[in-house]
Amino acid sequence: MNNKSFTLKFTGNATNKGSMRNDIDVSFESMNETFKLATDEGAFHGGKGTAPPPLALFTAALCGCIMTQIKAFGKKLKIEVNEIEIDASMEWQGEVLEEGPYKASCDGYNLDIDIISEEPIERKKKLLEAAINGCFIEASLKPGIVKHRLKDKENWISV
Repeated sequence: MNNKSFTLKFTGNATNKGSMRNDIDVSFESMNETFKLATDEGAFHGGKGTAPPPLALFTAALCGCIMTQIKAFGKKLKIEVNEIEIDASMEWQGEVLEEGPYKASCDGYNLDIDIISEEPIERKKKLLEAAINGCFIEASLKPGIVKHRLKDKENWISV
């Protein structure tokens, strides 16, 4: 087996001009692409809701990464994938400190994944495991914090 490695490098240039809105240019150096993104908070946090809050983008990034890898690796492994549906549950806690701000903690992320195809569950499971191993967002997280379930007909199985 001939293993090859590669590097993906993203850079971010973020600006905040006094409000809760953050404007971020994210560059994907390997592909010479730049994306303009923004985050804001709702009134609860003193923002104007002009863009999604960072946790919404994080949720989208985790779901999008797994879905992308399922589609890409399905082709590589010759496993049929018609559609993918994910129900994600993300939970964070904030503990208000004596001096006023809060300290964030994470209770974990749960992804219920339905790979819609006629493939048997063992092949879907193999595909999901490959996608998990290939997801750069998950590789960035503390090991074991992301929990996955795969839909098998009407039941959910932990993977």
